[in-house]
Amino acid sequence: MASIYLAGPLFTVAEMSFNREVSKYLNSKGYDVFLPQEECLDKNTQEIYQICKKGVESADAVVAVMDGADADSGTCWECGYAVAKEIPVLLVRTDIRDSGDTRGFNAMLYYGAAAVIEDRTNYAEKIAEALKSLNL
Repeated sequence: MASIYLAGPLFTVAEMSFNREVSKYLNSKGYDVFLPQEECLDKNTQEIYQICKKGVESADAVVAVMDGADADSGTCWECGYAVAKEIPVLLVRTDIRDSGDTRGFNAMLYYGAAAVIEDRTNYAEKIAEALKSLNL
């Protein structure tokens, strides 16, 4: 079973709900999902850093939610770290706002990604398809 690190903003009820929905769908497809909002409950910032760093390091892939006018800084760090560790990153954007350098994405994130998913309705299915195409 492939291990997926689900990176993304987790500061609002809506963001956490979205993350849980994606995690639940990937679990139903047989993936083991590391969800920081669950793994880091009641932890201090140093513990969060260590737990999430290890989560990225042990992942077979990182799925990163890039919604918002500007992508979450922690999510961007997780993506960069994964790319440096040669762990494939899948970018997901459901946001219709056009921001960033490249089709709503920062160019460094866009060109470092193994796959880019831009879909407002079938995003979970597209994530699973992209993971499968990476043999995960």
